[in-house]
Amino acid sequence: MARAGPGAAVSVERFFQFALLGLVASGYLAVAGSGYLDTPTVVLTGAGLVLRGLFICGLVRLEISERASVLIAVAYAGFYALDYFLLSRDFLTATVHLVFFLAVLKIFTARTGRDYLYTALIAFLELVAAAVLSVSFNFFVFLALYLLFAIAALTSGEIRRSMRKAASPARGGLRRFHARLAALAVLVTLGTLLLTAGLFFLLPRTAEAAFERLIPHRLHVPGFSNLVNLGETGEVQTSSRAVMHIQIFDREPVASLKWRGGALTAFDGKRWTNPERGGTIIPIEDGHVTLGTVRPGQRGMNYHVEVEPLDTDALFLAGTPLSVDLHRAFLIRTATDSFRMERAAVQGVRYDAYSAVGETPDDAPASAEKLSPADRDRDLRLPPLDPRIPALARSMAAGAASALERARAIERALRRQYKYTLQLPDREVDDPLAYFLFTRKQGHCEYFASAMAVMLRTLGIPSRMATGFAGGVYNSITDLWLIRASDAHTWVEAWIPGYGWRTFDPTPPDPNPARFSLATAIALYLDAAETFWQDWVVSYDLGRQDALVDRMEQGARHAGLSWFDSFAGLSSGWGGRVVAWVRAYGVRVALAAGLGLWIWFLAPPVVRLLGMHRRVRKARRGQASMGDATLLYQRMLDVLKRHGYQKPPWFTPAEFAGSLPEGELGATVTEFTRAYNALRFGGRTEAAPRLSLLLDTLRRQGVVRR
Repeated sequence: MARAGPGAAVSVERFFQFALLGLVASGYLAVAGSGYLDTPTVVLTGAGLVLRGLFICGLVRLEISERASVLIAVAYAGFYALDYFLLSRDFLTATVHLVFFLAVLKIFTARTGRDYLYTALIAFLELVAAAVLSVSFNFFVFLALYLLFAIAALTSGEIRRSMRKAASPARGGLRRFHARLAALAVLVTLGTLLLTAGLFFLLPRTAEAAFERLIPHRLHVPGFSNLVNLGETGEVQTSSRAVMHIQIFDREPVASLKWRGGALTAFDGKRWTNPERGGTIIPIEDGHVTLGTVRPGQRGMNYHVEVEPLDTDALFLAGTPLSVDLHRAFLIRTATDSFRMERAAVQGVRYDAYSAVGETPDDAPASAEKLSPADRDRDLRLPPLDPRIPALARSMAAGAASALERARAIERALRRQYKYTLQLPDREVDDPLAYFLFTRKQGHCEYFASAMAVMLRTLGIPSRMATGFAGGVYNSITDLWLIRASDAHTWVEAWIPGYGWRTFDPTPPDPNPARFSLATAIALYLDAAETFWQDWVVSYDLGRQDALVDRMEQGARHAGLSWFDSFAGLSSGWGGRVVAWVRAYGVRVALAAGLGLWIWFLAPPVVRLLGMHRRVRKARRGQASMGDATLLYQRMLDVLKRHGYQKPPWFTPAEFAGSLPEGELGATVTEFTRAYNALRFGGRTEAAPRLSLLLDTLRRQGVVRR
């Protein structure tokens, strides 16, 4: 067998090096996507992998000798101790730093088969670590990439070994890349994923048993603990991480809702706290608990909430919650009318709720509900304030006759006279509230809510700061409302005699709201993929399998495939049913089977014919390769064979041309043979158009059978 040329060896070598780099990079991205890597590790490791890619492409020149790599590794051993005792101060974190350092170092210095095996092992350990740290959809994406690069590395490595090419890192630029190896790796990867996906959905299991020991990275959202410093909510609002997915079962248009998680009552000038952590325990019977009834002027709304892993035990509820369906033993109702669980859910939490939404109209009958003296004293308590703050409150509420009107006046003044921004103050000040009201005059929701609550208290109106989320984006793909960390919000609840606790939102709208764009659409598709992953992979069990089967049956009925139902019913009275089914659908099935067989037998020749035409067109444009010469010569032999001239297997092309009768035919075949030899053995691609023209000449000559 002829040995492969140097060009093929270079192509396979480049492909193998890129596959090995992709193997390590996919494992690294899987771990980085879990959120457990610190920023320096992410940046430095990513930079090392990018540098290696540039090196393989020939864009940079970097050669690390074996001696230098040993010295670097020994030097890092000393840094590992420094990292463990002074920097990270954690054995696991320092070890993770060491693993990624070795991965980057090994990808630069690997030269032998043992080195490549060691590099692949590091990549596999990265993927295993990511599997332990993350159960999100991005892990599946990086798993697919890892599988693709693993297949590419195995196939190219075996071809590389069989070609007896010395194992060494690529030295030159990327002049050739093996496209067929890439296509093979992609096809094998897709086939593997399809097969495993089918097995996954066919084999039911309990997802909790597989993931009960996993502890994903939980997002800390301020406002639902006992201590919140001014400015913390603004920091969270810069994150676009998904926090909740909510499905609303209501045909009426739903205005922007606030998903309340808690309320804070004590303010010391810089932070809000909740001195009373306890509450009333409400037992949950059979997964359901009733909390109240709809008041006049309000309407009820059913909704389903899925909360991502958060560092809080709060339940996020809209309006006035009236009932909750939750798989817990009990709920805790706090002194601020919030609801929380006995502990934070490690894997997130799902619950259904029914709430009364919409504010009670101002002209509604007065409520007989009273605020206890202790609660009133708690919600009026103030720290020492800048004297300008009470004066500002009186000026804003001037002319208002009632507590409700004074609250509305302060709400309007703050929304009109101050600006909204997520940019935090550039320095820490002694009195952040006075600095916001009289100097900066711009801030995010936390400053507006704090200012209004404090000013209401100076006017003798009990108030507190409510925390939660507002707004969100409706994803039509999943029919869910997507609530992100950037939707974190704070507002004010004030006690108005005759109305009870009323909601006020003094924060003005964002002057630069996010607009729907291509990036937004992509984000919604990614969120839909993440939702599918959590519902049908992480939480997939026997119940989910039954639901999937039911959806498939409904989809078949909607598509008009009702004959599946008839086929499924053949088990009872099968004799007559078979006859009836064959009479009703036998012709359709036979036609479909015949069409399938026709496509099965016809498709390969058609594909080959199209491929031949494509290569002939390339030859006419002067873009042929040496392999195309054989194709054109075979086409020439086919033309001669139809007219009675067949080349014996033992004849060379020149001998066959010389055996033809003299005349126009012999001259054309002789010239064709010279051009064929020039392209096939001389590599002269400029001869390809001449071959195509001579082939057309032979077809037009109309040779007569001897």
